[in-house]
Amino acid sequence: VQLVESGGGLVQVGGSLRLSCAASGSIFSINGMGWHRQAPGNQRVLVADITTGGSTNYADSVKGRFTISRDNAKNTVYLQMNSLKPEDTGVYYCNYVAGYDNYWGQGTQVTVSS
Repeated sequence: VQLVESGGGLVQVGGSLRLSCAASGSIFSINGMGWHRQAPGNQRVLVADITTGGSTNYADSVKGRFTISRDNAKNTVYLQMNSLKPEDTGVYYCNYVAGYDNYWGQGTQVTVSS
């Protein structure tokens, strides 16, 4: 499975960004996809994830500001990020999980400047 992310960049506090991650290869019909963030010097942490059935899970720090969605026909997951804060800064990694399969994208940088 290959994951290609896009949509990162530099944005001011309070701004918005939309991340996309397209999966290709041997995709199982039932899977979970999500986004994790890694800030400098910190561990990679879950931001949000979503199943093929549409069940979602969010980190407390992003609830009410971020929305994860997916297009199963395109094997693509999106992360709409609103009201961005400096602490949202980091490399955002797309993740695909199906059974024992666990794949990561190359990461996309999100920088929120004050």
